[in-house]
Amino acid sequence: MHYKNYVGIDVSKVTIDVFIHGSNQHRQFPNLTRGFDALLKWLALNLPDVQPGEIHFSFEHTGLYSLPLAAFLEANGLPYAMISALQIKRSLGLVRGKNDKIDAKRIAEYAYLYREKLSLTRLPSLEIIQLQSLLSLRDRLVRQRGGLEATQHEQARFLYKTHCAPDMSDVYEQVIATLKEQIRRIDETMKLIIAHHAELKQTFDLITGIKGVGKIVAVYLIVYTHNFTRFANWRKFACYAGIAPFENQSGSTYLGKTKVSCLANKQIKKMLHLAALSASRTDAELNAYFVKRVQGGKSKMATLNIIRNKVVSRVFAVAMRRTPFVDIAKFAA
Repeated sequence: MHYKNYVGIDVSKVTIDVFIHGSNQHRQFPNLTRGFDALLKWLALNLPDVQPGEIHFSFEHTGLYSLPLAAFLEANGLPYAMISALQIKRSLGLVRGKNDKIDAKRIAEYAYLYREKLSLTRLPSLEIIQLQSLLSLRDRLVRQRGGLEATQHEQARFLYKTHCAPDMSDVYEQVIATLKEQIRRIDETMKLIIAHHAELKQTFDLITGIKGVGKIVAVYLIVYTHNFTRFANWRKFACYAGIAPFENQSGSTYLGKTKVSCLANKQIKKMLHLAALSASRTDAELNAYFVKRVQGGKSKMATLNIIRNKVVSRVFAVAMRRTPFVDIAKFAA
């Protein structure tokens, strides 16, 4: 669709800075519902001949801070795109200085220049948003638990033996036990959310039928693919997860190794690595493949990355077809 105007918005915790492309019109509003209402009224005054649906809104994806604005625009049927901050930064070329007004202007210019390539953003379902919030909390608790367990072990090994500090191992044990209980509660809550949503439950059951894909990995895949509606195919998701290999060469004089990019969702990449480790041990076909390549002198990590891609392709296949995975290796003669 062709839009008559492009509006760039720089989102912060307290305010949003709005800039209308093609003019020097800028204004700041509270990052609240009343601020969003005032934004629409301000646009109506400055763009009297343009309907709200003919304006394209663009802003950076800033997590919680940009969620209320996205929800407001979606509720009012207004087109918008949440764009990666890195994507905008790398498109600017050489720049000097910045402030919120300039950032809003640059976002508006980016949206106009790349208007043919921009895709409209759609928020996932409420269940996906809830699961994503729970996963974020779970990640934080797991990191805290791991840190405390490591500290407890090291202090028991060195500090307490020298009597340089009183033995506080019971404190560690109580805190770690509390964290484990809260993680268990989060897992149960996620399980209930999925169980009460038929489509999510079907997807969850299908992909957990693949060896290597456990319950937590399955939730991650459902959340970050928006229940397999966010990516057109598994290769695009592999690129997003940082497991897709890319060539590295220039002309005829430089030919580097084909390797994965550092631009990736590191959490998803870590979960897929765990899935690949499990699949390489429990899946007969993948285990045979892993052993054959490693014995042939290939790198273990490169082989595991291939298995990560195989797991992702299997997951997308069953999720898209809505049919269970069939392990054909056990039918082989």
